[in-house]
Amino acid sequence: MSDAPGLVAILAYDGLCTFEFGIAIEMFALPRPEFDFAWYRHCIVAVDPGVMRAVGGFTVTADAGYEALDQAQTIIIPGWRNRDEAPPQALLDALCHAHARGARLLSICSGAFVLAATGLLDGQRATTHWRHADELALRFAAIEVDAAVLYVDSGQLITSAGSAAGIDACLHLIERDFGAHISNSVARRLVMAPLRSGGQAQFIPAPVARTPRHDLAAILDWAREHLAEPLTVPQLAARALMSERTFLRRFSEATGMTPKGWLQHARLAQARLLLESTRLNTEQVAQRCGFTSVESFRVAFRKGVGLAPSLYRDRFGKRPPP
Repeated sequence: MSDAPGLVAILAYDGLCTFEFGIAIEMFALPRPEFDFAWYRHCIVAVDPGVMRAVGGFTVTADAGYEALDQAQTIIIPGWRNRDEAPPQALLDALCHAHARGARLLSICSGAFVLAATGLLDGQRATTHWRHADELALRFAAIEVDAAVLYVDSGQLITSAGSAAGIDACLHLIERDFGAHISNSVARRLVMAPLRSGGQAQFIPAPVARTPRHDLAAILDWAREHLAEPLTVPQLAARALMSERTFLRRFSEATGMTPKGWLQHARLAQARLLLESTRLNTEQVAQRCGFTSVESFRVAFRKGVGLAPSLYRDRFGKRPPP
């Protein structure tokens, strides 16, 4: 766990995207009395001078100007007022300077266009709202735009898709700093499902249902309770009272993933929690999460999370209760 998560600078601008701004405030500025360790410090940084108007008719005043970006460990770009409007050069310069000294930059939705304008995303994979992905790719040809993910984490640069995907990206960043147990606790307070992510280089296939599939909810819950078993598509399809072909189609529609991919994410999520909250050894964790061998578990965990199981436990295994 991070001892000092540092200062989070949240950008505000005239024409502010209200929901995206609210996500950043909720995640990083809300008091967390349920935790007895240091949470993030935050400040609102003005992109424009004076009082700034937000979508919905209210106004926002800031705590500081660009100088605060020099102290920020994390900078949040909550959307952008107009994709066709070039961000101020002073802002782009400040973001580049912050990145050069090691700060993390996270964009929500159209905020990816601000990051793109800095040039920092050149040669990188990135995402934005699916409605604007083609435009981003056309205008910034050096960026590999992926419209099929909720967010992309390339280390210092995190881009998220449409507005609500900013919640997933912010929870992922919290997990990077504090581990899955704490990010899950934050998700519970938000009354939403915990983030199903890997580590710092993980690309998350969109788990949001494109069409409602309540008929699969019970099957997913059952599968989570039986991860130690060698679950198969025929077995899951039979429990859902569907043919395998119909089950695969509906599963993809509901989760955006294959059953194999979904089970891998679920098993890794369970493994992270066991490594954080129990003293089970690696072999026992692997067995409880349904991996066929300790070695296959280690390979899958390192690939999905970015750390060996032992290193993950060293970093996140000792934590205060939520």
